[in-house]
Amino acid sequence: MQDIVRTINLTKYYGKNRGIIDLNLNIGEGEVFGFIGPNGAGKSTTQRVLLGLVKPTSGDAEIFGLSVGKDNKKILKEIGYLPSEAVFYSGMRVSEILSLSEKLYGKDCGKERKELCERFDLDLRRRVGELSLGNRKKVAIVSAFQHDPQLLVLDEPTSGLDPLMQKEFFSLVEECHHRGKTILLSSHVLPEIQQHCTRAAILREGRLIACDSVDRLGGKQCRKVSIKGISSLPDISGVRETNREKGQVSFLYEGDMQFLIRALQGLPVEDLLITEPELEEIFLHYYEKGGME
Repeated sequence: MQDIVRTINLTKYYGKNRGIIDLNLNIGEGEVFGFIGPNGAGKSTTQRVLLGLVKPTSGDAEIFGLSVGKDNKKILKEIGYLPSEAVFYSGMRVSEILSLSEKLYGKDCGKERKELCERFDLDLRRRVGELSLGNRKKVAIVSAFQHDPQLLVLDEPTSGLDPLMQKEFFSLVEECHHRGKTILLSSHVLPEIQQHCTRAAILREGRLIACDSVDRLGGKQCRKVSIKGISSLPDISGVRETNREKGQVSFLYEGDMQFLIRALQGLPVEDLLITEPELEEIFLHYYEKGGME
């Protein structure tokens, strides 16, 4: 599989402040690649470097086999970028914003634009200053997708969208995936990554601490277990991040569930809840392990 995005020891400092440090990523053609991490982890910095919006301090980045920085004009014609916060000229109409975007890419987007506007119920006659946050996000979605790019860079794409539009948006993402597009999806919402991405990377303080299939990162091997009726646990292999509260113990568990159930036999268990861990808990899980092994 050909790499569409490749970074080699990519580093960015803002003065003395850290952005990203020695980031090495490979995103293959046709992948839906997740990018997760807390605020300030370096996700947006990475995307801005890839888009040529900021220059790296050191290291290199390539997109479509071309050098970011040297070949930006060629690269950007085939990228659709959806920022986390959509900002437009407030006095312009939606139709004018989308026409301007079309001209910047030098493509005829009329057919695709019409279909997307109908799909997301977007009124082309409205001025941007009159739009709600959700409708401004719809304008950004149409602008990012209308020129049929080969690579989509999506930064917190569903923020501001109601649940119905979120569902429609991910239907669009899945359609692009089936057509062979490559997608880099940054999100704080773990279920979005788990449901729609094949691989994902976790960033912490500008460094890559884990990169693997979504299943192995936490979807199938790691579970959050809460047990009511006990105040302590026996020594059980695979238990991490134990939290004790009055009459209840919760922890992350990585291992065979039958083994866990046998280990709990004989304890005064009143209730047992097994769920997927929250994003923050997965971060703690990987931090405790010291990142990638």
